[in-house]
Amino acid sequence: MALPRRRNLSYNRFRSLVKFISSISGVLLILFAFLSFLAPSPNESQHFHLRHHHNSFNAVVEDPVTSGDSVFHVPNQSSGGKLDRDIWSSRNAKFFYGCSNVSAKFAKAEAVSRPTRYLAIATSGGLNQQRTGITDAVVAARILNATLVVPKLDQKSFWKDASNFSEIFDVDWFISSLSKDVKIIKQLPKRGGKSWTPYTMRVPRKCSERCYQNRVLPVILKRHHAVQLNKFDYRLANKLDTDLQKLRCRVNYHALKFADPILEMGKTLVHRMRMRSKRYIALHLRFEPDMLAFSGCDYGGGEKERNELGAIRKRWKTLHKNNPDKQRRQGKCPLTPEEVGLMLRALGYGSDVHIYVASGEVYGGEETLRPLKSLFPNFYSKDTIATKEELAPFSSFSSRMAALDFIVCDESDVFVTNNNGNMARILAGRRKYFGHKPTIRPNAKKLYRLFLSRSNMTWEAFASRVRTFQRGFMGEPKEVRPGRGEFHENPSACICEDSEAREKATTYSRGKKNGKLDDSSRKKEVIVSDDQNDYDDNDEPRWPDLDDDENQVWPQEKLHYNGTGSDYDAVISDEPELEEMLSD
Repeated sequence: MALPRRRNLSYNRFRSLVKFISSISGVLLILFAFLSFLAPSPNESQHFHLRHHHNSFNAVVEDPVTSGDSVFHVPNQSSGGKLDRDIWSSRNAKFFYGCSNVSAKFAKAEAVSRPTRYLAIATSGGLNQQRTGITDAVVAARILNATLVVPKLDQKSFWKDASNFSEIFDVDWFISSLSKDVKIIKQLPKRGGKSWTPYTMRVPRKCSERCYQNRVLPVILKRHHAVQLNKFDYRLANKLDTDLQKLRCRVNYHALKFADPILEMGKTLVHRMRMRSKRYIALHLRFEPDMLAFSGCDYGGGEKERNELGAIRKRWKTLHKNNPDKQRRQGKCPLTPEEVGLMLRALGYGSDVHIYVASGEVYGGEETLRPLKSLFPNFYSKDTIATKEELAPFSSFSSRMAALDFIVCDESDVFVTNNNGNMARILAGRRKYFGHKPTIRPNAKKLYRLFLSRSNMTWEAFASRVRTFQRGFMGEPKEVRPGRGEFHENPSACICEDSEAREKATTYSRGKKNGKLDDSSRKKEVIVSDDQNDYDDNDEPRWPDLDDDENQVWPQEKLHYNGTGSDYDAVISDEPELEEMLSD
């Protein structure tokens, strides 16, 4: 009898335990369902929504306790944190320098110029698009052995600037500095006491030396002796003989100086930025309504945004409806001001950094800029560091105003571009030529998904991935393969390497790692290796864990190349106004 009683007792206890566990499980399931109902859907939490960012951003930055389950929190620190590199300079810049001197085989202008050949050009577009045309016009005149007439600037395009060449550039310096390369005159001579009207024509884009000799030279020789090439932008091949490429560099980087009033005002703006901070970043934001309308991207403004940008887009009949998600996946959408700010903070630039913004009308105005200003309170533009009276001589002329921004961006310690238009390209090439000053171009294709999922990761993980994705997009030497992209952006024929100094630095680095550095090497290397950080060209690159910020190794020039070279073709259009608007 005792055995059945024990069995019944054990059975009753087991049933009670099962009921208890079932009750607890039921309560947990109800609680889980309740929490799931309150939580936002994945689409809602990850969808890129500009207004949502504006409303929630200040809480994320200023409040150390993030809402909900989000672990993403931008540290409210003034410095950029401890990194293993100098974020204000390119690591190997000291070994590269601009070189565009004339070679011994390049004959002087007086020996090759023909007195009965004249070439005139009419440029197209904004300031920087016209600059490419002027540079290429000098080379075209050299190919034709012709005398170049000072180029006519575009006064009728989207930019509607009535300035002539001498009001933007120092025309006398332009003529004299190139006198040994090409003969240049201010205007065509008269014929029979009357003004000489040249024959007008156009050449195709990327016209080669042979193209000019076959298409333009016969017209000069047989018919008119003076030809004007209209809409002259990107009308010269990207790849030319080395001597002609170096001539391009002499024009762009030495002969094209801004006129004194522009130069002096530009220097004043730079000085005022330097008075505020030893270093500053210049940002070419390009977040204007026209730019966003062209991109066809969705910036989270709902029906109002679609109507406003859609109305602008209808001005250009050749633009078809885009898939916004596809555009963003392909990296064709400019980053928002907030995204640019987050990228810079992740790269190590603290909130105390001073930023100069070169931009037109920003879509959304102050509301759009607020997140960026929260990340970088020291936020300036030419309108905030100069008075209306000081800017009055320039404010009615878009090219003169653009020239002021060009100077401040060129002199900046770090230049950040949010698109790949002509100003970005020319400044990238110029900064390479004059010492490889850091030029950051967002890797929008890779950053796209990172920005979508940032609420699900820590700031440290986010920052580490930004630095990884930006490899090859930081303006380091040889990031772009020679010959890739537009020559104005990647003037590889005019960038020389100090191989001897590089070899000494590498030898020193090896010896330091192996503990075998002798005194003679040590003395020599004091000059050339103050920040090599033990890099060995022949070593296999060490790729860090994405979340390991302490061991972050930054890229060297032959490890990663960026995708520069394909973007400009995407904006070439049958709509002249569209192309001109987008180009700068």
